[in-house]
Amino acid sequence: MASRFFYGSDSESSSSGEEEEDVYHSEDEDSEAEDSSDDSSDSSSEESGDEEGKTGTNKFLRDASESEESEDEEKVTVVKSAKDKRLEGLENTIKLIENAQKIGDWSVISTEFDNLNKMIVKVTQSGSTPKVYIKAIADLEDFVNETVSKQKSSNKKMNASNQKSLNAVKQRIKKNNKDYAAQIDKYRAAKDDFMAIEEEAEKPAPAPVSKPTKVEKIQNFAAASAAADDDGFATVGRGGKTLQYTPESILKHLRVIVESRGKKNTDRLDQIRTMEKLLEVATTPYQRIRVYLTLISTRFDLTSASANYMSPEQWKHADREFGTLLSVLEEHRNYIISEGADEWEDDEKQPTIAEGETFYIPGSIVSYIERLDDELTRSLQQIDPHTAEYIERLSDEQQLYNNIVRTQLYAESLNAGDKNDARQDSVNRVVIRRLEHVYFKPSQVVSILEDATWKALPPHLDSAVTPRKDAGDVTNILQTLTNYLFQHSDGIIRARSMLCQIYFLALHDQYYRSRDLMLMSHLSENISNFDVSTQILFNRTLVQIGLCAFRAGLIYEAQTTLGEICGSGRQKELLAQGIILQRYSTVSPEQERLERQRQLPFHMHINLELLECIYLTSSMFLEVPLMAQTSSAPEMRRRMISKTFRRMLDYNERQVFTGPPENTRDGVIMSAKFLAAGDWKKAASMLASIKIWDLMPQPEKIKEMLSAQTQEEGLRTYLFTYAPFYDSLSISSLADMFELPAKKIAAIISRMISHEELGAALDQVNDAIVFRKGVELSRLQSQIVTLADKSMSLLESNEKTLEQRTQGMANAFQRESGPGARGRGGGGRGGGRGGARIPGGQHGRRPGGQQFGGGALGGAIKA
Repeated sequence: MASRFFYGSDSESSSSGEEEEDVYHSEDEDSEAEDSSDDSSDSSSEESGDEEGKTGTNKFLRDASESEESEDEEKVTVVKSAKDKRLEGLENTIKLIENAQKIGDWSVISTEFDNLNKMIVKVTQSGSTPKVYIKAIADLEDFVNETVSKQKSSNKKMNASNQKSLNAVKQRIKKNNKDYAAQIDKYRAAKDDFMAIEEEAEKPAPAPVSKPTKVEKIQNFAAASAAADDDGFATVGRGGKTLQYTPESILKHLRVIVESRGKKNTDRLDQIRTMEKLLEVATTPYQRIRVYLTLISTRFDLTSASANYMSPEQWKHADREFGTLLSVLEEHRNYIISEGADEWEDDEKQPTIAEGETFYIPGSIVSYIERLDDELTRSLQQIDPHTAEYIERLSDEQQLYNNIVRTQLYAESLNAGDKNDARQDSVNRVVIRRLEHVYFKPSQVVSILEDATWKALPPHLDSAVTPRKDAGDVTNILQTLTNYLFQHSDGIIRARSMLCQIYFLALHDQYYRSRDLMLMSHLSENISNFDVSTQILFNRTLVQIGLCAFRAGLIYEAQTTLGEICGSGRQKELLAQGIILQRYSTVSPEQERLERQRQLPFHMHINLELLECIYLTSSMFLEVPLMAQTSSAPEMRRRMISKTFRRMLDYNERQVFTGPPENTRDGVIMSAKFLAAGDWKKAASMLASIKIWDLMPQPEKIKEMLSAQTQEEGLRTYLFTYAPFYDSLSISSLADMFELPAKKIAAIISRMISHEELGAALDQVNDAIVFRKGVELSRLQSQIVTLADKSMSLLESNEKTLEQRTQGMANAFQRESGPGARGRGGGGRGGGRGGARIPGGQHGRRPGGQQFGGGALGGAIKA
């Protein structure tokens, strides 16, 4: 602008003003940006236009009011209309296409053809389709067909990029020309006559028109707004134009919205408002279905890359609109949404459906309900679980579950009429979603959820898989859904359905049934072949079986089942309840993001503190008698059941000062020390004082079981410790000491004798135990045993060193052996953070000499 103030010649300033005038008027007059451009051009014209003979300095210093008056009264500008400029740009693009045809440059043809179709959208908004465009696309289609036929006859090949562009143009021109088929046929029938006939009457030459002032623009805008209000339903768009939403224009508006999807600077909220208005004028079921499909997809697009989850308000709108869409589909069964359907191309008219005919609309109902479920889960992952917001968000699960069941009923009705693999797969996907919403909940909660769902659904709807009359029997519902998926699905869906059923049975204290189902499924052998989320579900199911065994008083089974998860020290990661951040971790940001996406919402978590307490308590009941047994038998000192428990016990014993227990772990370790010292009463009271037992169902029953178990293990520990010092021992004195019935003590001792844990015999006549004295080892024999222990330690260290040095060779061998080769110790998450660790995959010897047989549960059964 400074140059215009100080130019000396009047002609220079006026020419610069005219150049800016032309640039501003070349813009699209329908945009808001053009208004500001016009204003700036007005000001530029006012500054540049002046009387003859004045210098730049005089122009700068002249009176402003005088300038405005002279501009308003005398200045007139002849401008080219936006329509003419669009037509001119259209013709230039057509010339570029014709020139590229002459040299066979299909890359340019492809690019300019896209530009041509973008231009024609703006041109047709202000009038009919130009005949030059019809001529251009018809000639281009003929040229494409001619080129393809020449290729086939001569067998000459183009270069790769040219051939790719030719194929792209061939596909797009065929689809594009369907919309103009009638006009293209007229052109080909009589080309000269078609181009000679004028599309519309000649308009008079544009007369010099004075540019409207700002006040006039505001008045025009107000007049357009008033006209819109008088019509009842209209919107004032850019440039003061009135947008009319009518049933006939619905498909055109939807086409514009769909084509702008994914583009930058797209105002999706404005598109949503437009579609809400389109719903108000929609008259046919087809229009409503199309609008709902586009509207729900646009709401999903609102979730930007920076946002972690969909906003609750938009989610509720999408969920409500999805339910309305289902009601429209249920009412009009002749409209079916199918993933493989062809799209209706004609936006000028709507499809007409004869009586009994079925019309297919492209889309996927199951994908929408899956996206709604994923968005709710993602929001629950991000919200702080200790706030009221989490509880409020969790209450939306009821409405989501209603739509899941309703989607299942709709998918069942489609599959019943015309069964095929695609529709069966849709039913399976909905059923597994429903199953995954109820498998981890207590039966009372599931019963409330089911009753509320069936009350919310229309009374005429019913399910062939889970009828309405069976809604009260929760166990039967889980069994029915699992059996359906087991019969009609395979792969991951079948495995997940079995794990859900096993988890539900273990949660409701059916240990033996859940254990048998887990062993019969053989999932512990091939779980490494599944995805990470299924491996996490397997870990959760295994832990729930271990908790069920503990509640049933099966201590050995509980410790063996939980040992694979809890013994690793990575419970939080294996159960997808948190991420362990290590100091020198080599995890990439992408892997960490995937890990966070797999995390379960807080209401699905298993209490890790309770899990650790149960594992340590079970290990205590097994380890304390074992330590007492191995203390008198040097050859058994290497036996160990739980390394985690032994490590914690050794750490506690190394402490100089040991105060009262401060947490759950300290309480269990203190109980173990009391039990090892023979004071079972203090051990039982210390265990009962742990407050975390109150989180379990029927805590008093659990404490009674722990007290009884402490008495039995105290008795076994006493016998192992003091057997070398007795020749015989009265059973009645043991009954008084441990407050157990004589028959119970006799049964425990008989079991110890049969397992060759105790060298003794029962004297039923005198009601006593007679101990057999073993041959005491001489000094030389004791040294030999010690030497053997040290030799075994040296052998193990050598094996570890050899394994580390030959790791590369082992990996190379595994790669050559193919994916079926076994030897990667656990796979999945066990070898790193990339996947879930697979319990039950170790092939070494277990405590007591048991070989691998079906994982942790197999070892528990062999006991």
